[in-house]
Amino acid sequence: MVNYKDLGLVNSRAMFAKAVSGGYAIPAFNFNNMEQLQAIVAACVETRSPVILQVSSGARKYANQTLLRYMAQGAVEYAKELGFALPIVLHLDHGDTFELCKSCIEYGFSSVMIDGSHHSYAKNVELTAQVVEYAHKYDVTVEGELGVLAGVEDDVKAEQHTYTQPDEVEDFVKKTGVDSLAISIGTSHGAFKFKPGQKPQIRLDILAEIEKRIPGFPIVLHGASSVPQDIVAEINRYGGQLKDSIGIPEDQLRAAAKSAVCKINIDSDGRLAMTAGIRKVLSEQPSEFDPRKYLGPAREKLKALYMHKVKEVLGSDGKA
Repeated sequence: MVNYKDLGLVNSRAMFAKAVSGGYAIPAFNFNNMEQLQAIVAACVETRSPVILQVSSGARKYANQTLLRYMAQGAVEYAKELGFALPIVLHLDHGDTFELCKSCIEYGFSSVMIDGSHHSYAKNVELTAQVVEYAHKYDVTVEGELGVLAGVEDDVKAEQHTYTQPDEVEDFVKKTGVDSLAISIGTSHGAFKFKPGQKPQIRLDILAEIEKRIPGFPIVLHGASSVPQDIVAEINRYGGQLKDSIGIPEDQLRAAAKSAVCKINIDSDGRLAMTAGIRKVLSEQPSEFDPRKYLGPAREKLKALYMHKVKEVLGSDGKA
């Protein structure tokens, strides 16, 4: 058993309380490798933003659970080397079983998500409560989910939205004891969220109704990448084939962040930025074979994107 506090990490409780009262959201950036982690930490140090390092079950398989633990510990020390001791959460994204959540807690995660939204309401309550009971023994915070997001990202797939029902949220929070709640209000997983001609619109009216039912309670948005069209165009210019990739407008996310939404997940935008950086180098310098020469520029592009998100979308700059 590895305690996250021994790694220098924090859980999300105090971080979320400050965000809810301060009208901003914490960035939850997914990572799978060293360059992504470096970009996240450097961006958040420069902007003085608290951060949640997010790991999906797919990322855990890809990177190895032991290496991830040391990478998270390294992130804490790396931030200090860069000149600022960041508050950092290591969070499991879309855990789907009690066993996976338990394993992550034992490997030093300070926060876990149990996504029981694909089960019946009663089963979701039962599973979430089971994870909460175990996690709270170790002061690990837990995120639950009500409603289903459409789209595809790693192992998470759904054909269509099921919006969160405001009538259920108070009962769910009371029965499970969760520390935060992911809701479905029109955001979507992956880079192909909407079709050309569609006007992306998240249901801020549902969010407002949920806030009335559980005032001050930390709300989470998944699938909140904006799919920047300049980055999509750059990928396609250098040989990519990302046709009709459309995401959530940043102004709508900023409006959500000013309310009870205190954690916004961003994964696809980071993937796009890194891919654009890599494609550019390999297209302009086809003889290049040193990974540092294409991963380095990709890392810088990712850092710039994350600094933009922190300042212009989340409003978490200067809040660490």
